[in-house]
Amino acid sequence: MTGRILITGASGHLGAHLATRAEAGGWSVTGTHFSAPSAYAKEGLDVREPAAVRALLARTRPDAVIHTATGTDDWAVIADGAAHVAVATAALGIRLVHISSDAVFSGRDVRYDESAHPDPIHRYGAAKAAAETAVRAVHPSAAVVRTSLILGDGRGRHETHTRDLIAGRVTGALFTDVYRRPVHVTDLASALLELASSDYAGILNITGPDTISRYDLGVLIAHRASLDPTLLPSGTLTDAGLRLPADVRLTTTRATALLRTTLRGVHEFMAT
Repeated sequence: MTGRILITGASGHLGAHLATRAEAGGWSVTGTHFSAPSAYAKEGLDVREPAAVRALLARTRPDAVIHTATGTDDWAVIADGAAHVAVATAALGIRLVHISSDAVFSGRDVRYDESAHPDPIHRYGAAKAAAETAVRAVHPSAAVVRTSLILGDGRGRHETHTRDLIAGRVTGALFTDVYRRPVHVTDLASALLELASSDYAGILNITGPDTISRYDLGVLIAHRASLDPTLLPSGTLTDAGLRLPADVRLTTTRATALLRTTLRGVHEFMAT
């Protein structure tokens, strides 16, 4: 299915890729931004304002919405904003794909499938968990996608942070004892567009299959950018005294069986 699609946060890394791929796939794309318009993100939208969300959807009448807009530590954007999008799309009978995160987990159980219940240990994870609850309660037919570190084209947050650390533009370290399963932004975007055309309802984990530490990922990024990985500062979560999820691995058996999109591992896509 193609038709009209609205992408919130289309000026962001994932949102921009989604818009590009959606248009190439035959969708008529409307993208939103909060403060920085771009080629695809021409519609200004503050998801904290429910009336603004309702008005935009009523005017554009998309067949599907992919909600990528988020905030670093803003409950009103992450949790309330997701609820406002869910309420408006449900009222108009619009297909919704909501983007969540492995940050909803503490890491205590390490491996998490779609049946796992959130147990966040920091504010961002708690806000993402609240957003999931709101979306599933208000719009039960929506797809809720949990994902992990998003990489690709050098614009991923971990990619820019790695380059900044090597250049000395920021201070800090990459942890050797924090593990995730990164996904390439192109693979994630393709999978999300598949879901926008489907009737899949509920939670779906979408990550790559490879588990890697944040430090080792930084080394791969440095090699890919022809930078010196020996300049990367390393550390451990324990030594830093931080209470963050250490090892979170989303299992993707369901997504692999469901989707046509191949979810490549980080060692594969960083080598090409």
